[in-house]
Amino acid sequence: MLRSGLFYSRLSDFYAILKRSLRGEEIDFTVGSIRSSVILLAIPMILEMIMESVFALVDLYFVGHLHNSSAAIQTVGLTESVLAVVYSLAIGISMAATAVVARRIGEKDPAAASKAGVQAMIIALFINTIISITGYVLATDILMWMGATREVAVTGTPFMQIMMGSSVFIMLLFLINGIFRGAGNAAIAMKSLWVANIINIILCPILINGFGPIPAFGLTGAAIATTIGRGSGVCYQLYFLFGGRSTLFIKLSHFVPDWQQIIALVKIAAPAVLQFVIASCSWIFLAKLVAVTGGDHGSAGYQTALRLMMFFLLPAWGLSNAAATLVGQNLGAKQLQRAEDAVIKTAKYNVSFMLLVMIISLAGANLFVSFFTNDAEIQKIAARAIYIMSSGYIFYGIGMVMMNAFNGAGDTWTPTLINFFGFWLFQIPLAYVLAKYFEMGPNGVFISIPAAETAITIAGVILFRKGKWKKMKV
Repeated sequence: MLRSGLFYSRLSDFYAILKRSLRGEEIDFTVGSIRSSVILLAIPMILEMIMESVFALVDLYFVGHLHNSSAAIQTVGLTESVLAVVYSLAIGISMAATAVVARRIGEKDPAAASKAGVQAMIIALFINTIISITGYVLATDILMWMGATREVAVTGTPFMQIMMGSSVFIMLLFLINGIFRGAGNAAIAMKSLWVANIINIILCPILINGFGPIPAFGLTGAAIATTIGRGSGVCYQLYFLFGGRSTLFIKLSHFVPDWQQIIALVKIAAPAVLQFVIASCSWIFLAKLVAVTGGDHGSAGYQTALRLMMFFLLPAWGLSNAAATLVGQNLGAKQLQRAEDAVIKTAKYNVSFMLLVMIISLAGANLFVSFFTNDAEIQKIAARAIYIMSSGYIFYGIGMVMMNAFNGAGDTWTPTLINFFGFWLFQIPLAYVLAKYFEMGPNGVFISIPAAETAITIAGVILFRKGKWKKMKV
């Protein structure tokens, strides 16, 4: 009877935390239970990242059932690999925004937090303008450079042009969500992705296959649907930023460039951007290596497995994001031990989650890939990739938390250097040697991924324990 009462009491407590985490309010994470703080942040962050991963899977599902599915899947995968550079910039700048906003919130200065968020948006918009124009103009050449045949590149050019031309929505979606997370309101970030995804899921089949008077746009329809969905999500974010419905309240005067603050943000954002560009360029190289050694089917199989892997990893990334907010706010409140304890607690939760994901991936690999493509050869390669890449999921989970802890403290150089050595000096050479020298083809690339992630995690844990991140000033 006592055990039953304790169970219902804990269930009731969890339900109360769940409701609070989804409500959409700024919370002071410098006080109270660390366990509750992690859960309050993690639930909406996990759901937010699940929604982000759904974007790629929705596109992959519908284009995977087109007549020329191999070319369509390859185009989506290669475009996403290039867009990873945009994601890197967006995540890097959002990391700087999260660190500064969280620090100002921890210092109880929401006005300064709001201004810092806007200055980060100015930086992002300037950079993205250059990327969008370049990507739109060179769309065909980029696809061919990535390993696509001339025919696939020409067919996929409209898709690439729309996705690159509208990448400003990707940039703002990530950045503004980072601002809200820094303020402790992860629920708004989550809901903006809900809005974007619901619209994308509705429009994708309609614009790809046609419906009533609406013509079928095929692969291009997927790009149009995704763009409209992400644009709607950004509008939802701006509604809260400008509407005075949160602690952060944006004024038009905040858009006047403050060069001192912009320089301070750039100093944090530059290595953060480089950190993710390093990782993204490594993924681009791997995608090209698979395309060269495995052909169109090898490339399509790898891209299918990668999209499924991202579907499982992004929720873990969402959970690890809790470490960034908790570290930032608690360092701002001068509570160093609480910041460290929060990171350790978050890492434990992420290990449990990734263990479950690894079991699911190993057990259901064939079933998952069959859902996205009917091509037997693509299914075979994709399933093999999942078996190999999922073997390191537990290490991925720990590494994510370590990286986010450094970034949340404003110590963006440490994870950047770790990524440089882990990806460029270890993963890329290893993948090339295995795929080419040992003639393992795509399998060699697949093996290099968990090997590099494990090395990166070990380095992250060692440097975290040294504690340099606690002394960062932002």
